[in-house]
Order: sequence, then C-alpha cells, then structure tokens
Amino acid sequence: MPRARIDRRYEQRLAGLVNSGERAVLLGGRKGVEKESLRVTPEGRVSQRPHPRALGSALTNDHVTTDYSEALIELVTPTFTASWELLQYLTDLHQFVYRHLDDELLWATSMPCALDGDASIPIAQYGSSNVGRMKTVYRIGLGLRYGRIMQAISGVHFNYSFPEQFWPVLADVLKTGDPDQGFRSEQYFALLRNYRRHGWLVHYLFGVSPAVCRSFVRGRDDHGLVELSRGTLYSPYATSLRMSDLGYRNKSQSEISISVNSLDDYVRDLQRAISTPSPEYQRLGVEVDGEWRQLNANRLQIENEYYAFIRPKRVARSGERPTKALQRAGVEYVEMRSLDVSALDPVGVNQHKLRFLEAFAAFCVLAPSEPIDFGEQDEFDRNHVIVARRGREPGLQLRYGQRDADMRTWAAEILDAMQGVCELLDHGDASKPYSSSLAVQAQKLADVARTPSARLLKEMQETGESFFDLALRMSKTYKQYFTELHEPDEPRLAEFEAQAEASLEAHERLEAAPQKPFREYLADYFAP
Repeated sequence: MPRARIDRRYEQRLAGLVNSGERAVLLGGRKGVEKESLRVTPEGRVSQRPHPRALGSALTNDHVTTDYSEALIELVTPTFTASWELLQYLTDLHQFVYRHLDDELLWATSMPCALDGDASIPIAQYGSSNVGRMKTVYRIGLGLRYGRIMQAISGVHFNYSFPEQFWPVLADVLKTGDPDQGFRSEQYFALLRNYRRHGWLVHYLFGVSPAVCRSFVRGRDDHGLVELSRGTLYSPYATSLRMSDLGYRNKSQSEISISVNSLDDYVRDLQRAISTPSPEYQRLGVEVDGEWRQLNANRLQIENEYYAFIRPKRVARSGERPTKALQRAGVEYVEMRSLDVSALDPVGVNQHKLRFLEAFAAFCVLAPSEPIDFGEQDEFDRNHVIVARRGREPGLQLRYGQRDADMRTWAAEILDAMQGVCELLDHGDASKPYSSSLAVQAQKLADVARTPSARLLKEMQETGESFFDLALRMSKTYKQYFTELHEPDEPRLAEFEAQAEASLEAHERLEAAPQKPFREYLADYFAP
C-alpha cells in the first residue's frame, strides 16, 4: 500500500501545538517579499534605458535593485510580522519607483511581451568593481546557457521564518531535545521536502500565467500551445506557464539533482554541481579574446543558478557564498519562489496569498516528511509541471508513491488539514483572517472559474484583447493607480530617496577601492 499523503502524525503534532498552552505559538513569523517587474516603454516594449539613477545603485541599494536584465526591477521589502505592513511597504516602494520612471511602465504580468529576440533583453550592469563585474558576467552566462528571453520572466518570492517561540514547542512535541540551530535546519528541510510533495497546489491556487505572447516562443516548435487570439498562445487548462517546461522548469537542468534530505546533502550536491565541468558549457568558453562569457564552465556557475521552487536561506556575509553561509550558521528562513506576478493585484500579490503561504509553511513543517529519493523527487517535480501546464483540467491525475492520485482530492486533503493551523494563526483575532483566506482558496477548488488563471483567460475572451493588450492596459492602469494614490507616506518616500543617494555613494566608494585582478577575485570566491 502507498504511504498516506497526510497521515495521523500530522494531526498528533498539530494537537501537540494546540495543547501546549502556547496558543500564540505561530504568531509573529517574519515575512518579506521580492517582486520583479520589467520596465517597458509606453508602447509595451522592453526598456533599453539604464536603471534610473534616481532609484540608486542596483548593486548597493537593498530595496530597489535589478535582477537578470537592466530593465528588470526588483523591489525588496524588509521582513514584517504583519502582512498588511509588508504590503504597505511594497506599495510605498511602487510609489517611489513611479516617481522616477518618467513615461515608462512596470509590466503587470510575469510573462514578457513584444520581444524581439534575445537582443531586446539588456543584461544588467553593475559597474567596474569585482563584485559588480561578477554579477554581470554571471548574467551573460545565463543568457548563453538558457537564452535571455527566459531570464526576462518576472516573479514574486515570499520569504518566511517561524517565530522564536515556535521552536521549543515544536521540539517538545517531537520529543527531540534542544531546539538548537541544527534542529531548526532539520525542520526547515522537512518543510522543503513537503513543499516538493505538495507545492504544486500553489500553482493551481495562484498561477496567473496561462497565456504568452507569440514572441515568447518565436523560433520554437515544441511549445505545445494553441492560438487564443492573434499574437496570443495558451494552454487551455494552464495555471502557470512560468513554472512549466516553457519557463523555469525547462530541460536545461534536468540532469542536476539536488537533495533536500538534509543540509549536508543539499550543500554537497550544490557544491558538486558548481565544481563539475559541463562539456556543453565548455564549448561556450569562459574568457574569449579578453571578454568574459561566464564565470566558469561548470554545470552551475553559482548556487543561485539552480532553479528551485523553494530555497533554504541564510543572510550571507560580504563575499560569502550561500552554501557557506548555510554551513556556518544553518537555515534562517525559506524563500518560496513559485508565485507569478499577479495582473489582478496592483503590487502583484495580495494579503490572502501571503496568509495562505504562511499557513502552508506551517503545514509543511508539521506534516511527516520522509527522505525523498531521486525517483520520488522526479515524480514530485513532474507534478509541479503538470499542474502548471494542465492544473484546471477536469479529472487531472498526479503521481504519489508510484500511483495515480486525483489532484482535486489531494488538494482538498491539504486544505482540510490546514484548517487547524489557520485557527492557531487566528489566535486573538475575532475576524479570523487566516481561516478566511483559507476559505477563499477552498472556493477556487470548488469552482475552477475562481482561479486567477481562469479569470485572466475569461477577461481576454470577453474583451477580445490579446495577452499583450491586456497586460499593457493593466500596466497603464497600475501606473495611474500609484501616481494618483491618495496620501502617500512622504516620510517613507523621503527615506527611500536617502537610501538611493547613500547607495550611489557606496557604489562610488566600492569602485574607487583597489581591485585585485578579476580572475584572482573569482579564484578566491570559489576557493574551498
């Protein structure tokens, strides 16, 4: 018989939390968001202008930076215990950015449009310092390995850490002794494994990229999409093409297997991928005629090249590799990376979504999480891709324990199990916000038309708009929204202005400092 997807041990652990006397045990978890958006012209073309100087240095500004492209702005919030504070900060960041965009827009969807091949995606530039050169060369390598168009996809990353009072209670429930850092890392990796098992649900509930512009797949005949309207291709039951085999889950990394069974296994596998030469990437060359094409010719240039649904994280010291930070002090928080930018929300995300993800993290850490072998890992990863491509398909079957599993039945089991977690998170709040957010998600399971992907397709069908037309209209709508928003938080906007100016000064100091030869800098960075 296959293992139960959610067995009695989960209920026992949840009961242990409830009976601990610490009803506020889950309150106060730290939440942060990283939200990416392409800068585009009023006509919807990817901007070719440099990152606006008024926003500060993309290299040294902690809250307004760039991702792959010079045109791909990334807004980074601090962490908050209340999701409304996080969303207010993100709103303020949008207001600040729009004050300095002139006539440009922030693209309202994850999937880019109106692309004229790789050449239309400018690679982010970070200056002449070694750390800045490294960031740019890494991106040159990504473009050569996977194509620039894939790197122009935008997303929302949700960062979460459990509150301090949670760990001793959980240790007592699990009867494992001291809740030290080793224990915390073990539990975060249990969360990672369960996210691999059950995280396809995030695509179903929140995926909002069921269609793409024809320009996104120009020159490809293996996309498997059909025409929705002129210039628009889609998959009829798709939820998140961004997270499908057309996006981040492409075949380019299919031979890379990174274990999430333990911190040691995870670090070992990542370091092996970073140090193992790839014949394919060796053919690209590393430094050719004095021009750097990639940081190295290994299977991964650096850890962040591995496209994972979720990552264990630790704030690194200056010049410290992510795996070294994890080895030094263990897991500090997790980064959930599956969220599309929502064209249905001005800031690309909403409170219901954040509350659900917080509760989902608690569910994933409490549910039994056995080690995953590579066969199971492939099975679970395929489930993610299937739901991303076909999540709204009636009667959709996934795989669990080498057996078919009805997706909707499995989803209902998860949502039902999460009710107790939401009740704990609702402690002291008569409005029961987490239970209410869970109910909103249950409605999407009961009625597929309520899913964001279905709503987006319906709007295009009713208006007759192409995906490009809809995305451009929403981008213009949100620019107007943020520029006309009443009562902006002027002290906070002044704080952002000061941060931008300070980042420019920090950038200048960095570039004025003596620099060792770039090749030597890289050798030191990658040294064991």
